[in-house]
Amino acid sequence: MQGEFLNTLNNWQPEIELTVKARFIQKGTDSALTGEEYTARLYDKDLFTDDDYLGHAPLNENGEAHIHFFPTDIENHDLGFEQLPDLYILLFKCDTVHFQTKVWHNVDFSKLAKLDMNEGEVLDFGTFLVD
Repeated sequence: MQGEFLNTLNNWQPEIELTVKARFIQKGTDSALTGEEYTARLYDKDLFTDDDYLGHAPLNENGEAHIHFFPTDIENHDLGFEQLPDLYILLFKCDTVHFQTKVWHNVDFSKLAKLDMNEGEVLDFGTFLVD
Protein backbone atom coordinates (compact mmCIF):
# COMPACT_ATOMS: atom_id res chain seq x y z
CA MET A 1 0.00 0.00 0.00
CA GLN A 2 2.80 2.46 0.80
CA GLY A 3 4.28 1.83 -2.63
CA GLU A 4 0.92 2.61 -4.22
CA PHE A 5 0.67 5.87 -2.27
CA LEU A 6 4.24 6.86 -3.17
CA ASN A 7 3.46 6.22 -6.84
CA THR A 8 0.39 8.42 -6.47
CA LEU A 9 2.52 11.19 -4.93
CA ASN A 10 5.14 10.89 -7.66
CA ASN A 11 2.60 10.85 -10.50
CA TRP A 12 0.10 13.31 -8.99
CA GLN A 13 -1.55 15.76 -11.30
CA PRO A 14 0.05 19.12 -10.41
CA GLU A 15 -3.27 20.97 -10.47
CA ILE A 16 -4.70 18.82 -7.65
CA GLU A 17 -3.90 20.10 -4.18
CA LEU A 18 -3.71 18.35 -0.86
CA THR A 19 -5.44 20.16 2.00
CA VAL A 20 -5.12 19.74 5.73
CA LYS A 21 -8.05 21.15 7.70
CA ALA A 22 -8.05 21.82 11.44
CA ARG A 23 -10.38 23.70 13.77
CA PHE A 24 -9.29 25.56 16.90
CA ILE A 25 -11.63 26.50 19.73
CA GLN A 26 -11.07 28.24 23.05
CA LYS A 27 -10.94 25.73 25.91
CA GLY A 28 -13.72 26.29 28.43
CA THR A 29 -15.87 28.50 26.20
CA ASP A 30 -16.18 26.39 23.04
CA SER A 31 -15.84 29.63 21.05
CA ALA A 32 -14.00 29.46 17.75
CA LEU A 33 -10.61 31.16 17.70
CA THR A 34 -10.76 33.87 15.09
CA GLY A 35 -8.93 37.03 14.18
CA GLU A 36 -6.08 38.22 12.03
CA GLU A 37 -3.55 37.49 14.79
CA TYR A 38 -3.96 33.70 14.33
CA THR A 39 -2.17 31.72 11.61
CA ALA A 40 -1.86 27.94 11.31
CA ARG A 41 1.33 26.57 9.73
CA LEU A 42 1.74 23.00 8.51
CA TYR A 43 5.02 21.08 8.79
CA ASP A 44 6.36 17.66 7.86
CA LYS A 45 8.53 16.38 10.72
CA ASP A 46 11.84 14.96 9.54
CA LEU A 47 14.19 12.67 11.42
CA PHE A 48 17.57 14.09 10.41
CA THR A 49 16.93 17.53 8.94
CA ASP A 50 14.87 20.61 9.73
CA ASP A 51 11.14 20.04 9.45
CA ASP A 52 9.67 20.95 6.05
CA TYR A 53 7.31 23.93 5.99
CA LEU A 54 4.35 23.06 3.74
CA GLY A 55 2.07 26.07 3.99
CA HIS A 56 -0.10 28.26 6.17
CA ALA A 57 -3.61 29.66 6.44
CA PRO A 58 -5.52 32.12 8.60
CA LEU A 59 -8.39 30.95 10.78
CA ASN A 60 -11.83 31.59 9.31
CA GLU A 61 -14.96 32.63 11.25
CA ASN A 62 -15.43 29.02 12.43
CA GLY A 63 -11.86 28.78 13.75
CA GLU A 64 -10.84 26.56 10.82
CA ALA A 65 -7.60 26.61 8.86
CA HIS A 66 -7.48 25.06 5.39
CA ILE A 67 -3.81 24.65 4.49
CA HIS A 68 -3.15 23.78 0.84
CA PHE A 69 0.00 22.24 -0.61
CA PHE A 70 1.06 19.98 -3.45
CA PRO A 71 2.44 16.43 -3.18
CA THR A 72 5.76 17.66 -4.59
CA ASP A 73 6.14 19.87 -1.48
CA ILE A 74 6.71 16.72 0.58
CA GLU A 75 10.41 16.03 0.19
CA ASN A 76 12.26 13.05 1.57
CA HIS A 77 15.51 14.31 3.13
CA ASP A 78 15.73 11.42 5.58
CA LEU A 79 17.86 9.14 3.40
CA GLY A 80 14.96 6.79 2.69
CA PHE A 81 13.96 6.20 6.31
CA GLU A 82 10.68 8.07 5.96
CA GLN A 83 8.16 6.80 3.43
CA LEU A 84 5.10 8.90 4.32
CA PRO A 85 4.92 12.42 5.80
CA ASP A 86 4.65 13.04 9.55
CA LEU A 87 2.46 16.14 9.75
CA TYR A 88 1.78 18.64 12.53
CA ILE A 89 0.41 22.17 12.83
CA LEU A 90 1.75 25.12 14.77
CA LEU A 91 -0.86 27.74 15.64
CA PHE A 92 0.72 31.18 15.84
CA LYS A 93 -0.74 34.17 17.64
CA CYS A 94 1.06 37.07 16.00
CA ASP A 95 4.70 35.87 15.87
CA THR A 96 4.54 33.45 18.81
CA VAL A 97 3.68 29.74 18.80
CA HIS A 98 0.43 29.57 20.75
CA PHE A 99 -0.37 25.85 20.28
CA GLN A 100 1.09 22.72 18.65
CA THR A 101 -0.88 19.70 17.53
CA LYS A 102 0.40 16.18 17.99
CA VAL A 103 2.41 14.74 15.10
CA TRP A 104 0.40 12.54 12.74
CA HIS A 105 2.87 9.84 11.72
CA ASN A 106 2.88 8.26 8.25
CA VAL A 107 -0.07 10.22 6.85
CA ASP A 108 -1.49 8.35 3.87
CA PHE A 109 -3.75 10.70 1.93
CA SER A 110 -4.96 7.86 -0.29
CA LYS A 111 -6.58 6.20 2.75
CA LEU A 112 -7.54 9.15 4.94
CA ALA A 113 -8.44 12.08 2.70
CA LYS A 114 -11.73 12.85 1.04
CA LEU A 115 -11.99 14.41 -2.41
CA ASP A 116 -13.46 17.92 -2.51
CA MET A 117 -13.77 19.38 -6.00
CA ASN A 118 -12.87 22.85 -4.68
CA GLU A 119 -10.01 21.89 -2.37
CA GLY A 120 -8.56 18.65 -3.77
CA GLU A 121 -7.84 15.82 -1.33
CA VAL A 122 -8.84 17.04 2.16
CA LEU A 123 -7.58 15.51 5.38
CA ASP A 124 -9.44 16.70 8.49
CA PHE A 125 -7.06 16.83 11.48
CA GLY A 126 -10.03 17.49 13.77
CA THR A 127 -10.83 20.06 16.46
CA PHE A 128 -8.33 21.24 19.04
CA LEU A 129 -9.01 22.91 22.40
CA VAL A 130 -6.62 25.80 22.93
CA ASP A 131 -5.93 27.61 26.22
